Amino acid sequence: MPPGTGWPQDPSAPGTPVAHDARGVRELAAGASTAAEVVARSCVCRACPRLVAWREEVALTKRRAYRDQPYWGRPVPSLGAAEPRVLVVGLAPAAHGGNRTGRVFTGDRSGDWIVAALHRADLASRATSVHAADGLELIGTRIVAPVRCAPPDNRPSTGERDTCAGWLDAELALVAPHVRAVLALGAFAWASALAAARRAGWAVPRPQPRFGHGAEAELGGPAGPVRLLGSYHVSQQNTSTRRLTEPMLDEVVARAARLAAPGG
Repeated sequence: MPPGTGWPQDPSAPGTPVAHDARGVRELAAGASTAAEVVARSCVCRACPRLVAWREEVALTKRRAYRDQPYWGRPVPSLGAAEPRVLVVGLAPAAHGGNRTGRVFTGDRSGDWIVAALHRADLASRATSVHAADGLELIGTRIVAPVRCAPPDNRPSTGERDTCAGWLDAELALVAPHVRAVLALGAFAWASALAAARRAGWAVPRPQPRFGHGAEAELGGPAGPVRLLGSYHVSQQNTSTRRLTEPMLDEVVARAARLAAPGG
């Protein structure tokens, strides 16, 4: 879906500058003055050839259940508050979820789980995340993905992760003064959050805190302590096998909400 052609909540415009390699990502991300500008530039990125080819192939071939629907087929924007107290870190968009709907954690079972949990913790205005124009608003919360394009088999390469890190770093720098809790969904998100914090000059414990469901670590952010919390990812594999249950997810999300509350 080309930018500026009417997709709901499209942050980019036809003239938004495009990154074609890792250097371009770093330069355009560093040159953005607001988180919204970082997101707009990230949503037209073409720096990773394998991811560009995959996201666009999926958008053309589609899944049979969605054959009559247009696909976004671009890097997926972050979602939520401009000054978040809770930052939720995922992995990457799903091929037929965010890559289809144009919004992170939207249009698939993973989105159903995390948005419903945020709603139960009073961090989302509604319990479902169906499409980009459904009216969902996050309350004091922002969701970011370390990799912003849908990867084959949900597995970005190390190089793709590192190339995309420029967008995450720039966005984190702009929202960090407000963040009090970071919720990492899965080991990939946990490692990405710690790496981004370290690159930003935050105080990060050594040895590096180990990921686990319910794991917790204190980081030194620019405005004071930030609590990093871990949860198993809300993937269909984890939820269908009950490795992750609703009560397990609710406990961690509620803890993040309490930590981020004024005076929490």
